Amino acid sequence: MPNSKLPLYGFNNLTKTLSFNIYDVCYAKGEREQKDYIEYIDEQYNSDRLTKILCDVTDIIGAHVLNISKQDYEPQGASVTILITEESLPVSLIDSSCNRGRAEILSTRETVVGHLDKSHVTVHTYPEYHPESSIATFRVDIDVSTCGKVSPLNALDYLIGSFDSDIITTDYRVRGFTRSVDGKKLFIDHEIKSVQDYIDKETLEKYDAIDVNVYQSNIFHTKMLIKELELKNYLFKTDIYELPPRQRLQITDSLRKEMIEIFSGINVY
Repeated sequence: MPNSKLPLYGFNNLTKTLSFNIYDVCYAKGEREQKDYIEYIDEQYNSDRLTKILCDVTDIIGAHVLNISKQDYEPQGASVTILITEESLPVSLIDSSCNRGRAEILSTRETVVGHLDKSHVTVHTYPEYHPESSIATFRVDIDVSTCGKVSPLNALDYLIGSFDSDIITTDYRVRGFTRSVDGKKLFIDHEIKSVQDYIDKETLEKYDAIDVNVYQSNIFHTKMLIKELELKNYLFKTDIYELPPRQRLQITDSLRKEMIEIFSGINVY
């Protein structure tokens, strides 16, 4: 993992940012079922659960929570922001407005934001559907930005496992520079060829994955599309055995088309 082993002068000023974007696609046959699906997703991934996920991410990368903000939205969606710090700070140095993740404080607030001293973790959810389609989509955007020795890549496997992901897009970028003890500028403090190197092999085997990397700018982009589509896992309030074979094929085709368009970023069909 990319923990700095280089002797540096002063603080490591490099900013390492992981933007993690997932889509979960579902078949809901009517507008009522689609609305029920959105309500189900909204409850499954409410701000409390998302806060738990982001706090786990903070632990995994070896950081400490300074402040948490969270919010559930109407009609749907949720957001959580956590401010984090690489080293645990003395209480006397922490701003009095920070809650350090204490649950009893969070329960009295309508919104929650979490802060780290040099870094932050955020999540936003976007459930959506259209009444003219039987396909509903749930999107999650997560950003983990760190400075110092902690690396957001260490939490990538955990994040993938925390959501049902049909399409996964990850962007990893190292920005700024720090200096070695002799004053030489360092624009990256670890070797990296692909984001895929930080994803479990068993997970990768389930997806088709492509990279679009700009090595000169320390930008690493990976897109992943689920290979196997088992229809029963994509039906909401519909029993697969109630569907005739032809309709099963039509639904499977619609789901796959939706995934391909999201993966490609264009309207293909």
